[in-house]
Amino acid sequence: MRQFVAERDWDKFHTPGNLAKSISIEAGELLECFQWGESADRERVTEELADVLTYCYLLANKLGVEAEQIVLDKLEKTRSKYPVDRSRGRSTKYDQL
Repeated sequence: MRQFVAERDWDKFHTPGNLAKSISIEAGELLECFQWGESADRERVTEELADVLTYCYLLANKLGVEAEQIVLDKLEKTRSKYPVDRSRGRSTKYDQL
């Protein structure tokens, strides 16, 4: 992705704020795939998901963090908020468990 962006001289547009906005915009387009029901065109969903992930990875790179590591770190925090014995099969927020 870095090479793709560099070849097009787009890095100057990729401020953290612009990338965060782009994530939100693309997530809205992904959500639009499901606007009128749960079934959606798989190819379109996959393309929109790729757009969301691309901007997420670009933002992580811009911030100097490893996307995979921050996901693992967050998962560890979430694991402590939602212990299996109290959260299994429930969608209750952690502060209500």
